[in-house]
Amino acid sequence: MRAVIQRVSEASVFINNQIRGKIRQGLLILLGIENSDNQEDIEWLSGKIVRLRIFRDQDGIMNLSVKDIDGEILLISQFTLHASTKKGNRPSYIKAAKPDIAIPLYEKFIIQLENDLGKSIATGEFGAMMEVSLINDGPVTIFIDTKNNQ
Repeated sequence: MRAVIQRVSEASVFINNQIRGKIRQGLLILLGIENSDNQEDIEWLSGKIVRLRIFRDQDGIMNLSVKDIDGEILLISQFTLHASTKKGNRPSYIKAAKPDIAIPLYEKFIIQLENDLGKSIATGEFGAMMEVSLINDGPVTIFIDTKNNQ
């Protein structure tokens, strides 16, 4: 699994000109799933995201997690995170999991994030054409790949 995590002061996702999810202070997560991902990846990545200390404390130091600040999460599926640009100019998405594999993992990831955060999260819709808006706070953007968690 690959995740782009952005610290935001607000974020939203629209599908067919209708708001699907909206958050205030917290994290916007773009999630890419590949064929080899499994429950271990879900648990490790969810825990890492919820405990990631990227919010400022009273001294202005990035020392607090999204859970510490009672922040919110907006999760967006994004298969293009597994794009390979090695050859030519058209990216290849061969490593991105097909919907029959990706959707169950995405749904399990939502449940795991909600359990780890201790509350519901906002989401987009898997496979839908989405318009995502955000105000990146900082800006702070972190990239995590579960295949590099050692």
